[in-house]
Amino acid sequence: MRIAVAGATGNIGALTVTALERDGHTVVRISRSLGVDLSTGDGLDHALAGVDAVIDVTNGPATGHAETVAYFGTATRNLLAAGERAGVRHHVLLSIVGIDRVEGNAHYAGKREQERLVAAGPLPWTIVPATQFHDFAAMVAGWTERDGVATIAPLLVQPIAPQDVADILAEIAAGEPQGRYADVAGPEPQDLVDMARRTNETRGHTVKLVPTWSAIFGPTMAGTVLLPGEGARIAPTTFDEWLAGQRQDHTSDPAGPGRTNSFDFR
Repeated sequence: MRIAVAGATGNIGALTVTALERDGHTVVRISRSLGVDLSTGDGLDHALAGVDAVIDVTNGPATGHAETVAYFGTATRNLLAAGERAGVRHHVLLSIVGIDRVEGNAHYAGKREQERLVAAGPLPWTIVPATQFHDFAAMVAGWTERDGVATIAPLLVQPIAPQDVADILAEIAAGEPQGRYADVAGPEPQDLVDMARRTNETRGHTVKLVPTWSAIFGPTMAGTVLLPGEGARIAPTTFDEWLAGQRQDHTSDPAGPGRTNSFDFR
């Protein structure tokens, strides 16, 4: 199959491209850095010519509520319209578990707008809600770190390995549209503060973590809000197994693995 990946140069996008190519598919990479702009639609018609399926793993900018919703809305409309013109048969959207239960988070509001547009749009679709990624905790702590101290919300999550997400997206895109897919999650619940501590220790990064609710991650996200629902698809890679890989990466590269700058409130 010929499958396009929107957000192909990001963390999940790059892994998804690799998974698709491993499975024998022809991949079209969609990214602003590659000359295709979802905000304006420039380059989309050319990129989607002859494409059978699209996987959307794009992220939004770090802006306010209205700006984030507008960004996701415009990008999604452009992608769906170009897909309809190209005769795309399957539109796959990566979303987030629990976004319908959380108010006040701009990124989640943008993702809800994406879901609404895809479900009401012209293309056969599958929406894949996934839990937070294994690297999420350390990334969030990195956003607030100052002088060796970082605040991080004490969230209960059931994190999933980025590679497992990519593998599942590649599998789903090659199949028939399924509407709203089951929640996708890792094997076991984890505490976000403990995840950040263990990840930083593994990477050799010293930082004092202060559990704190914030405007972005408030008490509305406490408890089981971010955990997968009944009938979830459980991916195989545990947090401990992912950490072991981080330890190997750190050993081979003293600087440690690179941090993502993507804005993804997973």
